[in-house]
Amino acid sequence: MQINIARMFKSFACTLGLVLTLVPGVVQAQSTVATTASSAAPAALPVLTDVKAVDPSAAAIKKTPDALDNPYGLEALWKTSDAVAKTVLLLLLIMSVGSWYIMIVKVLEQAKMGRQAKAAVKNFWTAGTVQQGAEALEKNSPFRFMADAATNAIKKHEGLMGHIPLNDWMAMGIQRAVDRIQSNTQGGLAFLATVGSISPFVGLFGTVWGIYHALTAIGISGQASIDKVAGPVGEALLMTAIGLAVAVPAVLAYNWLVRRNKAVMDEVRAFSSDLHAVVLGSVAKA
Repeated sequence: MQINIARMFKSFACTLGLVLTLVPGVVQAQSTVATTASSAAPAALPVLTDVKAVDPSAAAIKKTPDALDNPYGLEALWKTSDAVAKTVLLLLLIMSVGSWYIMIVKVLEQAKMGRQAKAAVKNFWTAGTVQQGAEALEKNSPFRFMADAATNAIKKHEGLMGHIPLNDWMAMGIQRAVDRIQSNTQGGLAFLATVGSISPFVGLFGTVWGIYHALTAIGISGQASIDKVAGPVGEALLMTAIGLAVAVPAVLAYNWLVRRNKAVMDEVRAFSSDLHAVVLGSVAKA
């Protein structure tokens, strides 16, 4: 019995030693497998991310709205501005449209007067009488207007007006016609001068107003980074640029049209002087 117990104890000790010998190998094998699995798993992730990156439609869908929406343009300025800023923009638009309209109309009028001056030189002085020469000109011609004024002055030289010497009376009648013509040629130039003078200040007012509101909004939000400041302040500065864009063409057009008016009025005054002499000569012969 004692022998059996000893044998049993010896076999139990051998079995325990074998188990203790095998356990570290199993644990090491399990850790090796886990390490291999964990190292192999990330290798598959770049493949998945590469597959998503290769898809061009997803990238296009994400980038397209950002590319189309411009937060720093005129559209953003109009949408984000208040009633005062919009009123300033509308005033600048009205001044710009009015300036270009006057420029086009005045250029056409001056070109027409130049053609009428050539027609007067060609047709009026070859006529037999002042009345026939006037009828040879266009009805809306300023040169015909002066000829009609001279003939009407002769007809009205009676009564109290008859006490005025005919030379002076004729000069007064023709000069009134010249003044009327010059007044018509000056039409619209005052608007151009006004636009050229005040539109930069109107744009500057819009800029000051926009910067005030932009800085107020930045102060309330507490974010003063460059992306928060550049947009509102840049949009406000557009007001000054728009004001200058309205003013510069108006000033240039004003100076150019004034010079063209001077050339046209020189033709009118030369015609009026010759007309005065011709009318007095025809009255003396009669």
